[in-house]
Amino acid sequence: MPIRFGTDGWRAVISDTFTFENLRIVAQAVADYVKRQSDDERPEVVVGFDTRFLSDRYAIEVARVMAANGVVAHLTRADAPTPAVSYAVTDLQAVAGIMITASHNPPRYNGLKLKASFGGSALPEQAHQVEALLERNQLEARGPNLMAYDQALELGLIRRFDPAWAYYQHLATLVDMDKVSDGELRVVADAMYGSGRGAFRDLLSRTRCHLYEIRGEMNPGFGGIHPEPMAHYLQALVAAIQTHHADVGLATDGDADRIGAVDARGNFVDPHHIFALVLRYLVEKRGWTGAVVRSVSTTRMVDRLANRYGLPLYETPVGFNHIADYMLSEDVLIGGEESGGISVKGHIPEGDGILTGMLLLEVMADAKVPLHVLIEDIQREVGPTCYARRDIPLMRPVAKREMVQRLTEQAPAELAGERVVDVSAMDGVKYLLADDAWLLIRPSGTEPVLRVYAEGRSAEEVKALLAYGERVAGEL
Repeated sequence: MPIRFGTDGWRAVISDTFTFENLRIVAQAVADYVKRQSDDERPEVVVGFDTRFLSDRYAIEVARVMAANGVVAHLTRADAPTPAVSYAVTDLQAVAGIMITASHNPPRYNGLKLKASFGGSALPEQAHQVEALLERNQLEARGPNLMAYDQALELGLIRRFDPAWAYYQHLATLVDMDKVSDGELRVVADAMYGSGRGAFRDLLSRTRCHLYEIRGEMNPGFGGIHPEPMAHYLQALVAAIQTHHADVGLATDGDADRIGAVDARGNFVDPHHIFALVLRYLVEKRGWTGAVVRSVSTTRMVDRLANRYGLPLYETPVGFNHIADYMLSEDVLIGGEESGGISVKGHIPEGDGILTGMLLLEVMADAKVPLHVLIEDIQREVGPTCYARRDIPLMRPVAKREMVQRLTEQAPAELAGERVVDVSAMDGVKYLLADDAWLLIRPSGTEPVLRVYAEGRSAEEVKALLAYGERVAGEL
């Protein structure tokens, strides 16, 4: 059975590999892992789920397996954002968390995210332990233990709860809600039919901001789109901003751990700019210090800001778990990814689209200027920079090690008229150019896709970099 944990748990196609039977087997391995990690007679876990097809039923099955193994499962009453479930792990002092979601993946996928006791994604060694227990159970032909749902409720082994308010109270310690209120912004929240629905409405309900929500109803097929806050999928948000004459639109992905935005003019504001704006604000307005951590696919605008402020900067492979490693071991001011997962000091080491969206509102309220003006300003300070990404579907898996070796050995001397000054194999292959532009080619860790990323000083340079990357990808 091809079950392997990727950068953030296990994901697979519903009714293909992601089945009730396989999920119960994985849940049994997680239960075995939890019991090994705790001396408590009844160790506790948090179980949550998103809005995908059957996610609520899958979560109940996980809770039933936990209960049958003597593990108390705090099961959310309704769909909930991953960051809220992750925060509940720390708030309830649970041993682990389990989130049923495939995050931003297409509707045909579902998945299981495993959270550690600190609220972030399970560390690689923890995931490996679960995989080892899974293999042991299969070799021994040991099936999952399972308890009837009503019996587990009666025994207190399944406990339904709402993670929202504890999470919201925590966010209020990280966001200046009075400043946000004073901004009186007109905001459109686009949940993209995901489990972030209602979050911005709840948070802004006691402010003087005006909130309009779209795509907040239950739609397990996500309206036929990928629930990923990229420009291609946000035309409904652009239209809503025009209809309501809004100042900003905030979009969260399928489980709300990622953020994207649209300004009042209908222009997409990518996570690179959001990351840079929040970093600048936290340093210059709040006086925060600490390390800056970004994934290999994230803008070098944050490098320039970190250099200006004299802050340490670390680059990591893609996957927020790598950023979490630094947040757990060092004084990190902010960490983030190109995909929109961002977290800050004082929060759990987990990407959080809701927190980041609220911080962007605080930045706007403090500046008292439109978002496009803030974008122009950050471009003047640490730009100019342009960014684009292409996702190339794969007919067959790419052998990552061989790909990296080939592209490293065959690295070009120059790209887009600029000299290649460095080649990194941290995650895929990244060519860094003399003008600070870069091209990255790497296979996705969650779906059969090859990703080609480029950042340059102009749209023309980015276009040339992408063309090279797509041509190389086509030869693999």
